[in-house]
Amino acid sequence: MPTVKRQKDPAAPLLNPAGWDASHGTYIAGRAVLDGVDALAAEMEAKWGCDRLRLLVSPELREKFDRQRYRLNAAVLHGDLETLRQECRRMTAAWLALDNAALMAGARVLDPEVWEVALDDGSVAAIVKDNAAAHKVAASGRKLAIYTLEEIAKLFGAGYALNVAKLAWPGAEVVAVRKSVPDPLKAIRHATSFDDPLDDLFHPTA
Repeated sequence: MPTVKRQKDPAAPLLNPAGWDASHGTYIAGRAVLDGVDALAAEMEAKWGCDRLRLLVSPELREKFDRQRYRLNAAVLHGDLETLRQECRRMTAAWLALDNAALMAGARVLDPEVWEVALDDGSVAAIVKDNAAAHKVAASGRKLAIYTLEEIAKLFGAGYALNVAKLAWPGAEVVAVRKSVPDPLKAIRHATSFDDPLDDLFHPTA
């Protein structure tokens, strides 16, 4: 669940001359705090599973967490350096609050013998050694499919072209991040204020 990435045409004028990425120096400073938040998000997903942690806490805490994600995204898109730093600190606290709440509730962390990856269709693939290890997968209401190493081997045989590409270019990888449970922030085109009219922010996600 990485933070939103700010993308713009290098030849275009700055939308916000006071933005956190308005100069090389402020960009480096901003990336330093953003990278820390993204690293923590990756750590939490490795601990709890893909997009699972926010589903293990109360609706009230989940709403607070999503609101903080919204604020951070708004800071990435429109904020100055100090605003970005502030929202990164709050986002770090939000991740740790979810982690603590899930632990206090007795939720089960991701078993180290289970590897998870988000797929293009929004589902999650859990890879285990064999059928005996399948019981270690924690679904938690997610759209999740379990694959054993033997099944993966059969998929490699069926996907011969991909296998050949992997052999030809060692280290080649395909990366995609999708949500199985709909992410409320995905429907918002631009993060600016909670008071923005809905018709300006929302668009079809189908």
